[in-house]
Amino acid sequence: MAKHDLHLTRNIGIMAHIDAGKTTTSERILFYTGLTHKIGEVHDGGATMDWMAQEQERGITITSAATTCFWNYDGKKYKFNLIDTPGHVDFTAEVERSLRVLDGAVATFCAVGGVQPQSETVWNQAEKYGVPRICYVNKMDRSGANFYEVVKQIKDILGARSCAIQIPVGSEENFKGVVDLIKMKEILWHDETQGAEYEVGEIRPELRAEAEEWREKMLETVSEFDDALMEKYLSGDVESISEEEIRAAIRKGTLANELFPVICGSSFKNKGVQTMLDAVCAYLPSPKDRNDIIGHSVDSEDEKIVRHADENEPLCALAFKIATDPFVGRLSYFRVYSGKVDAGSYVFIPRSGKKERVSRLFQMHSNKQNAIEVVEAGDIAAGVGFKDIRTGDTLCDENNQIVLESIKFPDPVIGIAVEPKSQADVDKLGNGLAKLAEEDPTFVVRTDEQSGQTVISGMGELHLDIIIDRLKREFKVECNQGKPQVNYKESITTTVSHRESYKKQSGGRGKYADMLLEVGPVDDDFVGSLQFVDQVKGGNIPKEFIPAIQKGFVNAMKNGVLAGFPVDQLKVVVVDGSYHPVDSDQLSFEICANLAFKAACAKAKPILLEPIMKLEVVTPEENMGDVIGDLNKRRGQVEGMETSRTGARVVKAKVPLAETFGYVTTLRTISSGRATSSMEFSHYEAVSNTIAKAVVEEAKGRVDLLK
Repeated sequence: MAKHDLHLTRNIGIMAHIDAGKTTTSERILFYTGLTHKIGEVHDGGATMDWMAQEQERGITITSAATTCFWNYDGKKYKFNLIDTPGHVDFTAEVERSLRVLDGAVATFCAVGGVQPQSETVWNQAEKYGVPRICYVNKMDRSGANFYEVVKQIKDILGARSCAIQIPVGSEENFKGVVDLIKMKEILWHDETQGAEYEVGEIRPELRAEAEEWREKMLETVSEFDDALMEKYLSGDVESISEEEIRAAIRKGTLANELFPVICGSSFKNKGVQTMLDAVCAYLPSPKDRNDIIGHSVDSEDEKIVRHADENEPLCALAFKIATDPFVGRLSYFRVYSGKVDAGSYVFIPRSGKKERVSRLFQMHSNKQNAIEVVEAGDIAAGVGFKDIRTGDTLCDENNQIVLESIKFPDPVIGIAVEPKSQADVDKLGNGLAKLAEEDPTFVVRTDEQSGQTVISGMGELHLDIIIDRLKREFKVECNQGKPQVNYKESITTTVSHRESYKKQSGGRGKYADMLLEVGPVDDDFVGSLQFVDQVKGGNIPKEFIPAIQKGFVNAMKNGVLAGFPVDQLKVVVVDGSYHPVDSDQLSFEICANLAFKAACAKAKPILLEPIMKLEVVTPEENMGDVIGDLNKRRGQVEGMETSRTGARVVKAKVPLAETFGYVTTLRTISSGRATSSMEFSHYEAVSNTIAKAVVEEAKGRVDLLK
């Protein structure tokens, strides 16, 4: 990879609600930066970044695609590592892992839909990782487009300090261009050159007053980030404020995650993309701007280690995605934070404690690879040759070890049982599922201990549909599938004290373990699944047996006492116990812990938890009564109703996942195809006794059927 000034590098992602125009925007970026010579369209399956057959058929993004391109701004050549992320909630893990390694993001909003449910989700994900953002209001050419309303929604719904630095020239079918509020110039695009050429001129008289008003609002907002600018603004000396001063203040606010510049355009109509690229160069951070990379030592999370974006520092990188390519094999995508990786060199993986050889390195362009010799600090690339690497692994120098914060993914909420159609497909199915699970951390494969079935779990029906489709196309496996099953969890509601003893004599050395413990719900501020507290005094249970007790509970929590569903959270306090100097060993205490879990949880008033989904339905007024009636039948709780700018009603509700199967079809029937819905996971909630009883009986019935 050729030497490039890190200050001129931008690692950015395009993120948004489904159908806000992320991939269309990415395709325009590739065209205007000269990486492609023909604009690929999502609707005809020709998008470069949507390379999977499933993406092209459905017109949606499923997997995040990375590419590298260059853009000239202010006389300098900027390098973009661009990641196009999915919008559908079922593929939220792709957004999560992309945002973990990016320096900045372009949050794209539909000028008609505004801030939609998944817009909030991706915005919160970016907040979690502290990723600076600029806001791009797309689809200004659509009927019902309203730029000013979206700016207001970003402020009201997302709680972000939005600051318009452009306003549109016209809207809907009359959208022609934008007014740059910093230069106070009008920019109009030429349709005949597919937007490649545009002209900058004076603001038309009828827009002048509005432009002055919005420039005033912009100056008021950005002046808070620069004392000299604030002084000029308050003294009324606005004329002396230079473009450079305004840009510097906007950049400062954006990098601090306190200001979010808003621009607009219509990617499909080839308007506004170049000014968006200019804004990325001007306001989003380079790797140098996010310079302090903080990790911890291998031995202690409290011992912090700092690295800087410099190729001369020791290697520090994070693997954020694993993909299987039919031609080059297993690709590991990683972001280098400090140091460099050479093709053919070795890197150290602290999780496994092993050195791995990187046989080849690639700069990615969607699903195509360009071979390179070295990847330096601040860059994103893919490597081949890693045998044991997982999503979220740190790669470092063996003599200068560091562990970066890994990536946390949501638990799957829905599962289906699968089996191969023929005996010949058994091995192929296992191999295919293993590779897909390695690629996607939210896709989990397990064997049901009670029924012996292979159950695959994911984030939604579409997610599992895609998995089954990929098994068929990529791994040539035909499989039968069962009905969707909800991934229930179990929990307990009270704290109980329990004594458990395990004794076994079989001639010679026996087994002995004895423990007194308290089992109950976790503390309010605890994050995790098992809160384990050791309060044993005086060595009544030797210290070397305590980890075995903890391990016993961790394993036991995979199967609850009600119906074998995993236990969500548990607090275990080991109070006392006893041991035998000859018969006691780690296995004895592990088995004893397993038995204690079953006995104690049965006494602690166990309950069943089910996943609850956040649902938003946009429906015509005349169908609203039927929609709400249907939601009530599905045990839904309507939380609010609003009127959208287009006059449609927006119904927000929380609905149990178990009641949502086939909902889209029902909604189409109710509204004659005019209503739309979007859904995402919200939380787990206790199930009523009647439904819990039915679920438990059904789970036991499945097991009895297979015996």
